[in-house]
Amino acid sequence: MRITPRTVRYATGSDSKLLDIYASGQQDSRCVLLWHGMGLDERDVMASLAREIAGSGPTVLVPDWRSDQPDAGREHLTDTLRFGRNYVREFIDGPGQLILAGWSAGAGAAVGVALQPELFDGWRPAAVVGIAGGYRRPARTTGTVPLQAVGRRVAPVPIRLVHGTTDTDVPADSSRELHEALLAHGWNSELSEPATDHAGVLGCVYEPTEQRCLPATEPSVTDIGRETARVIAGVVPPLAPA
Repeated sequence: MRITPRTVRYATGSDSKLLDIYASGQQDSRCVLLWHGMGLDERDVMASLAREIAGSGPTVLVPDWRSDQPDAGREHLTDTLRFGRNYVREFIDGPGQLILAGWSAGAGAAVGVALQPELFDGWRPAAVVGIAGGYRRPARTTGTVPLQAVGRRVAPVPIRLVHGTTDTDVPADSSRELHEALLAHGWNSELSEPATDHAGVLGCVYEPTEQRCLPATEPSVTDIGRETARVIAGVVPPLAPA
C-alpha cells in the first residue's frame, strides 16, 4: 500500500512549522505522533517508518522540530503534542487514542511526557514507544532525566522500547536500564532488541556524505524497520468503533 503524506503546518510561538499526516483511509481510532531525533527539521527521516505504521491502520503525524532552540526544542515538541491532541478530537473516529513515539532524542521526549503528566495538564498518552532512546539525559519535553523520574507516583501507561544491539550512537544499555526500572515500578513495559544500529532500527542507513539517515534498500534492514512499525502499531489494541 503506497501512502502519500499530506503536509500541513502547526502553530508554534509566533510562527509555524511543517507536519506530515500519513493516513491509509482505514477505520482506526488510533493516531501516532512520531518525533524524529535531534537533527534539525528531519521529519523526512521518519517517512518510511511512518508509511509502515499507517499501513497497519493508525494515522501518523510526523512534525519537524529543532533541537538547536534555546529551550532545546521543548516548545516545538509541546506544540506538536497540542496539535496531535486536537487532531484526535476533530478527525479520529470513536473515542480516539494518541500514541507517542520517538526516535533517539525524540524517544526520551516521548517517555518524559508519560512520566510527568502534570506538565501537560494531566494528559496521558494511550501508550509510548521509545526507539533507540537515551534515557540518562534530560528529556527535551520536561527537562528531567527519565530514569530519575520513573519512581514518581503517576498512573502507568504501556511503554514499548526498541533498541538495536549494535547501536554505537546510543548504546542499548540505556533502554535496558529504563525497561528494568519501569518493570520494577509496575509499568507495562516490553523491550525489543533487533540486531541493528541507530539508523537500522528505523529501516534506514546513515549516509556520511549527506550526514543524514536515508531509507534502506537492503531487505535485512527494511525488515527491521517493518518490525519496529509493528511494535508501534500493536502497542494498543484497536478500539471498537463508537
